Amino acid sequence: MRKLWVQLSLGFAAVILVSVLTVAWLTNLQADSTFRNYLAQSQVVSSGLPESLGAAYQRDAGWAAATAILEAYLNNSGPAHGQGMGRGQGMGRNTISLILADTTGQIIYPTQGGRLSQGQLSTATPVVAAGQIVGYLVAEQHTSAALSQAAQHFLSQINLAIIQAGLVAGVIGILLGLIVARNLAAPLAQLSSSARRIALGHFDERVAQAGPEEVAEVGSAFNEMAAALEAAEEQRRHMVADIAHELRTPLSVIQGNLRAILDDVYPLSKAEIATIYDSTIGLHRLVDDLRELSLAESGHLRLHLEPILVEPLLMRMSSLFSEPANARGVSLSLVIAPDLPRIQADSERIVQVLTNFLANALRHSSAGSTIHVNAERDPQRPKHVLIAISDQGTGIAADDLPHVFERFWRADRSRSRGQGGSGLGLAIARQIIHLHGGQIGVESQIGQGSRFWVSLPTQTAT
Repeated sequence: MRKLWVQLSLGFAAVILVSVLTVAWLTNLQADSTFRNYLAQSQVVSSGLPESLGAAYQRDAGWAAATAILEAYLNNSGPAHGQGMGRGQGMGRNTISLILADTTGQIIYPTQGGRLSQGQLSTATPVVAAGQIVGYLVAEQHTSAALSQAAQHFLSQINLAIIQAGLVAGVIGILLGLIVARNLAAPLAQLSSSARRIALGHFDERVAQAGPEEVAEVGSAFNEMAAALEAAEEQRRHMVADIAHELRTPLSVIQGNLRAILDDVYPLSKAEIATIYDSTIGLHRLVDDLRELSLAESGHLRLHLEPILVEPLLMRMSSLFSEPANARGVSLSLVIAPDLPRIQADSERIVQVLTNFLANALRHSSAGSTIHVNAERDPQRPKHVLIAISDQGTGIAADDLPHVFERFWRADRSRSRGQGGSGLGLAIARQIIHLHGGQIGVESQIGQGSRFWVSLPTQTAT
C-alpha cells in the first residue's frame, strides 16, 4: 500500500468509480425525464388535441376556447380519437401537465404566464391553423406518475445498458490507470536505486530520461547532480594529491636538512637553520591559503563591506608594484575613467585579488613590455565597475582558460610552488569576488598576453 504505483492505481480507481456512478445517476435521471416527456408528448399528439386547438383558433380567430379545450382534455372529456397512445400505455391524463404558447413562446395556458424555455420549444408540438403555425403545445408527465409495464421495462433496459457501459468503461479506465501508474512509478524507482548506488560511491551512475516531461526533467536534474558529484569527487582526489605534493617538497627539505645536521653533514649553523625556517614559512603560507579558500568556498569568509573610491585603491596598487616593475624593465600604465562611483567592497580583500593579478602579470612580462591597469563603468553591467589588468606576456592556451581559477592550477606545469606561489591565489580570488556579488574572468591568447578582470557592484547597486 505504500508503493507509489499502488496508491496511484487506487486513486485512479476511486476517481473512475465516482465518475461512473455520477454519470450513471445523472444519465438515469435525464433518461427517465426525457422518456416520460416523450410518452406524454406522443399521447397528446395521438389524441388529436393539437388539431382541436388549431380548429378552435381558426374558428374564434384567437385562443378564447383554448383553456376550455385543454381542461376538458385533462379531465378525460376532450378529444381522444388517436389510436397510437392512450390509456393502453398506462398513462392517465391527470398525470400530464399541458402548456400552450403562442408563436413568440409567450405562455397562454396555464394563465401564470411566462415564456417557454429553449428546451421546451425544441420538443413542443406545433399548433397549425389554416396552414400556419399559430402556437406550440408542450406536454410533460409528472415524475411521480407510474409507467405501464412495457414502458417501465423499456426504461429499465436503458438503465441496464447505462450501467453495463459504465462498468466496462470503469474496468478499462482502471486497467489504463494501472498501466499509467506503473509507467509513472518506474522512473522514480530507478531514481531511488541510482541514488543508493551514488551513496555507495558509484558517481558514474546515470538514469534514463524517460516518462512524462516532469519526470524526465527530474531524471535530467538527477544526472546533472550525479555529474556534479562525480566532478567534485574527482576534484577532491586531485586536491588531496595536489596538497600532498605541495607539502612533500618543503617537508622533504626540512627532513633532509635536519638529517644532514644530525649526521654532521651540515654544520649546525644559522644559515642551515634559516633554510629550514624558510621552508616552514612556505608550509605556513600554504596552510593559510588552504584555510582561506575553505572559508571563502563555504561562505564563512568575513567581509567588511564599505563604499570605496576606486582611484585611490588603484593608485596604491600602482605604487606598490612600481619598484618591482622597474627592476624588471616593465612599465605600468594606469587609466581610470572620470567620475567613477564608489564600489561596495572590502578594500583589503580587493587589494588581495588585484595583488595576485599584478604579481602574475609581472611574472609573465618580459623587459620592455607594459602592464595596463584600467578602471571604468562596466558596459555589460550598468551598476558595476570594471577593473582590468592586462599584460603582454606569453598568454594562456585556450584549453587551459577554463581551469585558470581552479585549485593548484598552473599554466606552466613544470613551475614549482617556490617559483610562483601555492596555486591557490586565483581560486581564492574567484571566491572573494563571488562573495562580493561581482564577476571575475580572464581573456588570453598565446603570444599576445592575458587580461584578468573583475566587475564589482557600486554603492548604489541593488
